[in-house]
Amino acid sequence: MAASGKPSICIVSPGTARDNNGNWHTADRWAGFLRERYDVAIRDTWSERYPVPDLLIALHARRSARPLADFVAQPDGRPSILVLTGTDVYDDIHHDAEAGRALRLADALVVLQPAALDELPAAVRPDAYVIYQSAGALAPSQRLPSRRNITMVGHLRAVKDPATFMRAAALVTAPDVAMEHLGEALDAGLERLARHTADTVGRYTWLGGVPREVARERIRDSHALAICSTMEGGANVIVEAITSGVPVLASDISGNRGMLGDDYAGYFPVGDAAALARLVDRSALDEAFVATLRAQCAARAPLFAPEAERAALLRLVDNLVKPTP
Repeated sequence: MAASGKPSICIVSPGTARDNNGNWHTADRWAGFLRERYDVAIRDTWSERYPVPDLLIALHARRSARPLADFVAQPDGRPSILVLTGTDVYDDIHHDAEAGRALRLADALVVLQPAALDELPAAVRPDAYVIYQSAGALAPSQRLPSRRNITMVGHLRAVKDPATFMRAAALVTAPDVAMEHLGEALDAGLERLARHTADTVGRYTWLGGVPREVARERIRDSHALAICSTMEGGANVIVEAITSGVPVLASDISGNRGMLGDDYAGYFPVGDAAALARLVDRSALDEAFVATLRAQCAARAPLFAPEAERAALLRLVDNLVKPTP
C-alpha cells in the first residue's frame, strides 16, 4: 500500500518516453487509466532495491523476464501481469527460454488482439486476456489536400519493413499520391535506403521521428495508413487510424488480422511492394473500394474506444489486487 492509501502498481516498460515506442505508449496510457484507483509508477525495470508494489505489470516477456522473476520470488506472493507484444507472441516465446518461463510465472497474461491467443502454449491460455489498445477519436480531417497522402508510421527497423513501403512508392502510378514515412532511423542500412528513395522517388518523403501528437495529425490528414510489418502484437497505429476515420492498407499477418478482421479488404502479402502499390492505386482511383475500407474500419472502431480498454484493464487489475472472496 502506498502512502496515498491506494494500492500500488509498478509498470515495467523496456520502452521509455524517450524511445516513443509502442511499449511506452501502452505503459503511459495504462498508468492514466489506473491512477484513479491506484498509485502507479512506471520504471524500465524492477528489483529488490525498489519498494514492492501490490501488483507488477510487466511489458514484453523477454525484456522484462528478469524483473518479473525477481518480483515473483518475493515471499508474500503478490500478483503480476505480463503484457505480450509482437515480438513476444510471434517470436520470443517460441524460441527464448526466459520469455517462455515468464509466461508461466505471471498470474495473468494480456495480449492485444485475439489472434495472439493461438500462439500461446495451451497450458497458459486460461490465464490470458485480450485487451485492445485504444485512442481517443479525432474528427476526420476537413482539409482538402492537393495530394492523397499514404502515411506509414514506424521506426526504420526490419520488423516494420519500411523497405516495402519505399519500393512501393516507386511503383505507384496513380496521380497526386504522396507516400509519407514517419519514424526514427534505428537501422543504418534502412536509413541509407530512405535517403536514397527520397532523392530518387518524387512521391516519397521521409520525415524522421516526430512527436506522437504530430504523428496522429499526419495520420488524420492521410488518405490511408500503410502498415508493412512482418510481425505485430497489435499495432497502435491501426487504432489511431481507425479512430480518425482513416482506412488501413495492411500486411497480411496474424497481428493485423486480429485488429482488422479476417474479411478486411485492405491486405497485401508481406513484403510484396507491387501488391501494396496496386492497393495504393486502387485506393486513389476507386471510390467504392475506399468506401468499403472505411466502412469496415468504422465497424471495428468500438473495439478501440478508451472506455473499453479502461474497463477491461480495471476489471483485470481489480480482480487481482482485490480478489472476490
